[in-house]
Amino acid sequence: MELRQLRTFEALVAHRTVAAAAGVLGLAPAAVSEQLRTLERSLGTALLARSARGLTPTPAGHRLLPWARRLLDQAEQARRAVTGARAVLRLGAAPATVAAGHASRVLARLAERHPDLKVSLHTGAARDGLLHGVAAGSLDAALVLDAPGPLGALGFTPPPVQLAHQDLAEVPLALVTAPEPASSGDTAPSPAGRRLLVNTPACSFRLAGDRLFGPGVERLRTGGVTATRACAERGLGMALLPESAVHEQLAAGTLRRLELADPVPPLLLRLVWRADRDPAPAVHAVLHAATTPPG
Repeated sequence: MELRQLRTFEALVAHRTVAAAAGVLGLAPAAVSEQLRTLERSLGTALLARSARGLTPTPAGHRLLPWARRLLDQAEQARRAVTGARAVLRLGAAPATVAAGHASRVLARLAERHPDLKVSLHTGAARDGLLHGVAAGSLDAALVLDAPGPLGALGFTPPPVQLAHQDLAEVPLALVTAPEPASSGDTAPSPAGRRLLVNTPACSFRLAGDRLFGPGVERLRTGGVTATRACAERGLGMALLPESAVHEQLAAGTLRRLELADPVPPLLLRLVWRADRDPAPAVHAVLHAATTPPG
């Protein structure tokens, strides 16, 4: 039983397919399959079974999973002790959290309070990819946007492992559209009859819009925050975006708020990590930096 085989096993549990695990590990799918077969032969039992949901752990696989993470953690601790390397926090941040500006504020406060901590920030993947990275152990934690309630309350499905989370901050949203020349006074325009400008189905702001409007509003796919905001300014429809991304446009009058019967509910910035392991000291540092006011 080798450490690389345990990493492969964890990735397969988190991502459910050989192809997805191979992409995360940077290996060929054939190499991933061979490592799994070798590990199963060495233990004399099947660890994963195919189902309608993809690869799922067998009873033996469930028993191995916490041991795999413990052994991999101990190997990393041994490496740092021998080499004298600084602790590294492998932190994922979905593009939506970066666009909203919250990830940068957390990192700035973390750097101020823990200058000895090295942070490796991963922002290339979307939310689901980052959560799978946490599940597979390639990330220590991830910052994602969600709705109040259990993880995934916004409308996404977390990986099939135990994940813990803590809410760090509210992310206010604004429903905006281009000003209308025919409008008069300070009366805010209504969203009735307008298209909703959206990004991909997995986008946090699109999921928030789905929760707010349901299926009865026409969607027009425009892209990320910058593109969607520009399309809203040009009068192509209404957009649900983070307040921080439209503050200047609202002040300049190139965008205007839309009136709803109830206030637009904010999203939550959440720090997510593996629940079946003690949070690394670096994760505690993020929680402390994010949840305590500046001194």
